[in-house]
Amino acid sequence: MEERIRERYSDLILAEALAAYGINRESIQELDGFESYIYEFQGPDNPGILRISHSIRRTEGMICAELDWINYLHRAGVGVSQPLRSIRGNWVESLEDGRGGFFLTAAFEKADGEMHRGPEWPEGLLWEYGTQIGRMHQLATTYQPANPAWKRPNWDNPLHHQLQAFIPEGEVEIHQLYRETVQQISQLPVQKKAYGLIHQDAHQGNFFVDGDGKITFFDFDDCSYSWFVEDIALALFYAVWGQEDPTRFTENFLKGFLPAYFAAYPLDLKWFREIPLFMKMRELDLYAVIQRSFDIKNLEDPWCIWFMDGRAERLVRGEPYLEFDFAGFDYASYR
Repeated sequence: MEERIRERYSDLILAEALAAYGINRESIQELDGFESYIYEFQGPDNPGILRISHSIRRTEGMICAELDWINYLHRAGVGVSQPLRSIRGNWVESLEDGRGGFFLTAAFEKADGEMHRGPEWPEGLLWEYGTQIGRMHQLATTYQPANPAWKRPNWDNPLHHQLQAFIPEGEVEIHQLYRETVQQISQLPVQKKAYGLIHQDAHQGNFFVDGDGKITFFDFDDCSYSWFVEDIALALFYAVWGQEDPTRFTENFLKGFLPAYFAAYPLDLKWFREIPLFMKMRELDLYAVIQRSFDIKNLEDPWCIWFMDGRAERLVRGEPYLEFDFAGFDYASYR
């Protein structure tokens, strides 16, 4: 959480947000929120999730665009956590922070099931994962916002790449790597069949799996217009964490994921060789985000500790995030 957002938040803001949705304060439980305040609550019939963001990060129109996209996916049968309207019938409620900005609320049904923690990835789960991501991409090729004023950002929006400012000034080589990576991505062709609105954070921390193996995605807060292959790159980026043999795991992951993905959406095979590029971008972004949001000298979060251990040195040496021959992998066999 950014300090400038944390210092504006208060019990009064929380009380106003709860009142906007008729939520009993005694029913809420605060959850881990990386960039927003997240609470689980008990509704009249089912549990829900309340998210309180700030206008520093997202405008009201951007959040409405996010919720419109989720509703579009739900109507088409994709497993997503549906948005809930406020008591006044609004998708988003705006709460003044007293300093010229706004906290912006959104509420959702709580997804059924539990988080998949791995490290095993059963064949059925990989099939479901590939199917759902593929369906999202297929639907993105025809999606138009219900309101033209509701627009999610493109991948190169300054909201994304302002993160570079949080990399220490003295780390000149990492700053240069960041600029080079952004430049490489910017040179990729924008093609309708390969580019559209994506989740951009569809890892196992952002979906639940129910008893029937059905996935329900949530946390579309980062959804942006980008290349479809980025969703696949980021799914794999997080899935390899904790694997004893990342190379072997990657091959098995792709063998299980790709047939289902291709059955839902026939993305051109040439895009898969760009996976390392999008992995590098996420690696750099996380390197910056952790320095922005945490006391880097006193890290306590286990994932952050693992990620940052030796990360600067690997970035400077130009090591790939994941050692795997993405260019030479036989994707066509799984199409």
